[in-house]
Amino acid sequence: MVGLRKGDHDAFDSFVRLFAPRAMRIARRVLQNEADAADAVQDAFISAMSSIRQFRADCQLATWFQRVVTNAALMKLRSKLRKDIRSIDELAPAFYADGHRIGPKPAWAQTPDEILERSERCRMVHERISQLPEDSRNVVLLRDIQQESTAETARQLGVSESVVKTRLHRARQALRSMIEEELVVA
Repeated sequence: MVGLRKGDHDAFDSFVRLFAPRAMRIARRVLQNEADAADAVQDAFISAMSSIRQFRADCQLATWFQRVVTNAALMKLRSKLRKDIRSIDELAPAFYADGHRIGPKPAWAQTPDEILERSERCRMVHERISQLPEDSRNVVLLRDIQQESTAETARQLGVSESVVKTRLHRARQALRSMIEEELVVA
């Protein structure tokens, strides 16, 4: 830790080797895209190194960095949702001179409305998770997003399994309330 705070390159290399695999797993779960996940992990390491001096020694480095990675992935997801606009011309079907469609596509398993609704729900849930208090947000991210076991979540957060279960239950109830509010407003 001291080496990281002093800007020691060897300490940073060790930090990257130790945390990069887990960081990639976290980012992949949030972004579901290898290239975006790699970008988010790189952003997380840059962010962590620029704010390492503010790191409080009373919490675990792994837990802190996991939060940094999760936040970087969520920020990447938000920016990606805003930037993924394509020209309608490149998306329109192509036709032969006689009017028949070139390469008919198979029927969709879901309608475009269902796909959009699911995507919107995911975005809304991720935004609401980011609004939870830190202890609740960490439990939800570890258990529900990263699909860690209760025991592993307790170990990473330095609390008992019963505390994890209680926080998770309360966080899910809070998320449900926030989502219901959103649906009533919409």
